[in-house]
Amino acid sequence: MNIQEKGELNMLLPQFEYHEPGTLSEACEFMAEFSGKAKALAGGTDLIVNMKKKLLRPEHLVCVDRVDEMKGIALSDGKIRIGAAEKVADIAASGDVARGLSALAVGANSLGSPLIRNLATIGGNLCSARPAADLPPSLIAYGATVTLRSKGGERTVAVEEMFTGPGETIMKPEELISEIVVPIPSGAYGAHYIKLGVRRVLEISIVNVAAFVRLDDDGSHIAEAKVVLGAVAPTPIRAPSAEEVVKGQQPDETLLAKAGEAAAMDAKPIDDFRASAEYRTDMVKVLTKRALRAAYEEAAKK
Repeated sequence: MNIQEKGELNMLLPQFEYHEPGTLSEACEFMAEFSGKAKALAGGTDLIVNMKKKLLRPEHLVCVDRVDEMKGIALSDGKIRIGAAEKVADIAASGDVARGLSALAVGANSLGSPLIRNLATIGGNLCSARPAADLPPSLIAYGATVTLRSKGGERTVAVEEMFTGPGETIMKPEELISEIVVPIPSGAYGAHYIKLGVRRVLEISIVNVAAFVRLDDDGSHIAEAKVVLGAVAPTPIRAPSAEEVVKGQQPDETLLAKAGEAAAMDAKPIDDFRASAEYRTDMVKVLTKRALRAAYEEAAKK
């Protein structure tokens, strides 16, 4: 057997049993029955790769890709509800998302290639819990929540509180994300998402930043701000120091640069093969400034 043949054998999937529920309740039944031994499958862009690498060896795969209750994008009561199995490409193309949650639309458009976006789901992007994932920063900036369903019921968790470490979440083995709920902010608000990779596309972020601002009644000063950093800590994190710098202020280039410096102080980057911690820290300053500027400019137009 030559080296190429050995490599091809190593990339074979481990054995598993495949289940295709027709409803969310049925999916929860499977997850409960095989608790700890099952993984939910939708797009599979992360799960299948990790299985081929032998990083994950679930005995059961529960495919939720055809569960209608986990699909769709709906605007109601000032919120946008997105099914966990909704494709990232559909989120990127949604007019409701673009109008109400522009930073999320940008994040969705930034994720991988068109082929990956046509397969990947928002629920999978959250469950994978990658520190550099494209969707969590803007979801956190907008104050999004996830609905976790299991055979025993459901609970609602803020996306900000969902991640505990690289590849780790607060989800129980038998739980599924059924939907993501994002409140549409009121008043004059704006948000932006920006990422930095080695290449323009198909790249995992070296640093990513989402910023949200809401203006006060005079339309020029920032009443509320959120800055969320990705790929510079074990999980996406808020940058409270940067948020405090701009609150109550009318932004200019000096203030935004100061906010970038403050965000860099909140970051906890590491050295890896993509970039050094020092470079990431410098880029946090630049990207935070740009994201806040874009968010403020959007808010000022409303």
